[in-house]
Amino acid sequence: MAQQWSASEIARLILDGFDDYREHFRQITDGARVRFEQAQWQEAQQASAARINLYEEKVAETRERLLQGFDASLLDVTQWPLVKSAYIALIDLRFDDELAETWFNSIFCSLFSHDQISDGCMFIHTTRPSLRKQPSAAQTRSYRPAGELLLALQAIFDDYRFDAPYEDLSRDLQRLEEQLRASLPDWVCKDPQLCIELFSSVLYRNKGAYLIGRIYNREEQWPLAIPLLHREGQGIQADAAITDEAEVSIIFSFTRSYFMVDVAIPAEFVGFLKRILPGKHIAELYTSIGFYKHGKSEFYRALIGHLAGTDDRFIMAPGVRGMVMSVFTLPGFNTVFKIIKDRFAHAKTVDRKTVIEKYRLVKSVDRVGRMADTQEFADFRFPRAKFEPECLAELLEVAPSTVVVEGDTVLVRHCWTERRMTPLNLYLESANEAQVREALDDYGLAIKQLAAANIFPGDMLLKNFGVTRHGRVVFYDYDEICFLTEVNFRRIPPPRFPEDEMSSEPWYSVGPMDVFPEEFPPFLFADIKQRRLFSQLHGNLYEADYWKQLQEAIRAGKVIDVFPYRRKSPVI
Repeated sequence: MAQQWSASEIARLILDGFDDYREHFRQITDGARVRFEQAQWQEAQQASAARINLYEEKVAETRERLLQGFDASLLDVTQWPLVKSAYIALIDLRFDDELAETWFNSIFCSLFSHDQISDGCMFIHTTRPSLRKQPSAAQTRSYRPAGELLLALQAIFDDYRFDAPYEDLSRDLQRLEEQLRASLPDWVCKDPQLCIELFSSVLYRNKGAYLIGRIYNREEQWPLAIPLLHREGQGIQADAAITDEAEVSIIFSFTRSYFMVDVAIPAEFVGFLKRILPGKHIAELYTSIGFYKHGKSEFYRALIGHLAGTDDRFIMAPGVRGMVMSVFTLPGFNTVFKIIKDRFAHAKTVDRKTVIEKYRLVKSVDRVGRMADTQEFADFRFPRAKFEPECLAELLEVAPSTVVVEGDTVLVRHCWTERRMTPLNLYLESANEAQVREALDDYGLAIKQLAAANIFPGDMLLKNFGVTRHGRVVFYDYDEICFLTEVNFRRIPPPRFPEDEMSSEPWYSVGPMDVFPEEFPPFLFADIKQRRLFSQLHGNLYEADYWKQLQEAIRAGKVIDVFPYRRKSPVI
């Protein structure tokens, strides 16, 4: 029987739902070690997708329990400040209190329309401390080499052992020592004050495991990432010692799948990561370890803070206007906002529902460092004064069902946010010869690595790829993506008669999923020099057999290696 209104009981039921979510989240996360030890790569991919879907599933379950457990007074929004107060009292002593606030927001938004959102009813602004202390000793392990770097590495790997053997640990330790000595100043390795500090839990993602921490002395510090690989039938290998901040940052990139890591106090761990990767926003760090909903909360708070504290105004994003999406941005905020147009160009055969499905698909697949993560938002409200008139006029023209002016407010009913990058076509226009070569090489690697993850981009035009601040080429236009194994790669059959080559119509049938790689060169490159260069670098992309071989490997269950750091072979 439904209960009457009780703020404390509602708050307790919401928190019970959060505890249920956190327990299932831990169960999936805790299985990462066994999956790594037993080389269960397909299971690892399935677990990653299941953990992402878990949040919405548990929100829906909690919502139903609330609706069934309380009478109609549950939906009296004027009473919800009391629920918020009761909830604050319940979470004050928790170690995951900031995540609990985000959970409360999700439950509130599942029950009420977004025009009823206020800081009195939910946590638009956090009530948690803005700064957290250093990780406790239980969360980190410290090693002092005292000039004996190899001995310190041996001590580290004595502590980080698995129920699978190392392939050749002595060899690996010597290589790691050589890499550290090559990447750090010589005097640092001899410094008696030098300390290696590692997070006590191992981070897992895809086919890799990572020891993450820092190397520091009184004056300086360097981030440290030691990736571990498990070669089936060969054992575990310590693959590299990475101390370059840019390379470690790429490992935590917004283009990667989320890590699985046992974190007792999330805010402390994120604070630890922030200290070794100061260029990362905390929203991205929370997201990188699987707390993507809280990452969304932190992003939103940063956005409203930026709008309130600057004169920045929305403009249309630079680049070729999209046929499906319209994209705008804030010059001083490193994000683009993407909305679906009301009408698509005639060349596009997808509909709005399909576009939404494609963008949501990207959330749950392995992005292999080549697809930008997105956050989906509903009912954004911005001050009209924060839009440049030309920008607002264009949005109202192309998407009047999504962008609505309500007095002095602009309502954006639905959008995705994505990291802003330089469109590849614009980057190449101003790049020198060496930069062009490097970008086109990485563009080809991006296509190959997406294919290795069973993703076919569909529309591979340069304008649909961006260049990050680290110079990496990333795909960001998802309305035509599909699984590689769904595509039928074909060679163009020879003409039957001489007249066939002169005809404006093909002399062969073309199915909806047929792709002819021979047609890629003129389609991808109007610039003949770029076309020739790309053919030298990645000419096998123009061969149907290359794609078919990848399909066969994927269908056979092979999870192909794609590494998030530099090594001799980016794709195996």
